Amino acid sequence: MARVQLALNVSDVDAAVEFYSTLFGVEPAKRRPGYANFAVDVPPLKLVLIENPDARGSGVAGALNHLGVEVESSEQVGAAAARLAGAGLVTAVEENTSCCYALQDKVWVGDPDGAPWEVYTVLSEVVDASVPMLRTVEPGGGPGSACACGPRVDCGPEFDSAGAAPAPTGAC
Repeated sequence: MARVQLALNVSDVDAAVEFYSTLFGVEPAKRRPGYANFAVDVPPLKLVLIENPDARGSGVAGALNHLGVEVESSEQVGAAAARLAGAGLVTAVEENTSCCYALQDKVWVGDPDGAPWEVYTVLSEVVDASVPMLRTVEPGGGPGSACACGPRVDCGPEFDSAGAAPAPTGAC
């Protein structure tokens, strides 16, 4: 089942879990320190909450962490990557990457205003607490990765001050 993912920065993950559990009538599918995700059936939604008080303002300021589409397989991720790159979008592919307490394959693109979108599949859950799962980086510039989202500084294309990027560099 494909579904849209909405990842939000929250100032207090416990308060946010309480609110969204009430709003959608479901408990989190996964809960870790500073992180929770919900697999909501109606409407079909993967809601991810990332405790990031430094990024989160009040109201909608700083609320968006990233957006995504969860798909069922790595083949679907690959097809999306080929389609997006074929349409001229700059992409950043990650394979077997640990993020959000899961091993994932994904491709990132940025919308015209810089909002990061990922098309991803979960390969397996990661339960080893010693593996870094949330990367906080500065947002902006173009596609990249991080569960505390924004372009990764060590992955994907480099962007100039006008937002222009070179040809994609391939997988990270």
